[in-house]
Amino acid sequence: MLLRNGTIERIFSISTSKNPPSCQADSYGTPLGLHALGDKIGADAPLGMVFKGRVATGQHFSECSIDAQQRNLITTRIIRLRGLEAGHNSGAGCDSYERYIYIHGTNHEARIGVPFSGGCIELRNSDMAELFDCVDEGDLIWIGD
Repeated sequence: MLLRNGTIERIFSISTSKNPPSCQADSYGTPLGLHALGDKIGADAPLGMVFKGRVATGQHFSECSIDAQQRNLITTRIIRLRGLEAGHNSGAGCDSYERYIYIHGTNHEARIGVPFSGGCIELRNSDMAELFDCVDEGDLIWIGD
């Protein structure tokens, strides 16, 4: 949910990791705890744009090969998370930023609401664009179980 001044402005349906929540490197679990918005990437990209290495590919996910479309692609926008709890989601072996944990759009919108990701938080592409426009670098993000 998006909170502003203690008021719920919007609730988004999301998907998290298909693995149990975890802050450990290589766990592919969604990390819990307090995070800050580290980077905003893709501000002007069209909905469904695929990103690789945090760079827009120039392709909408529907233009990708059938094999690529089977995978969980990073689409529309990226919000990269920075853990704020030393030894939990920040630091050696558990750092959310170093693990490349994002909030991002997906090419599998029908799976939103079902755990499916490799650790990231996924939204429908239109929701991702809306959220992206509502937040700023440094804003706080709480990921609870």
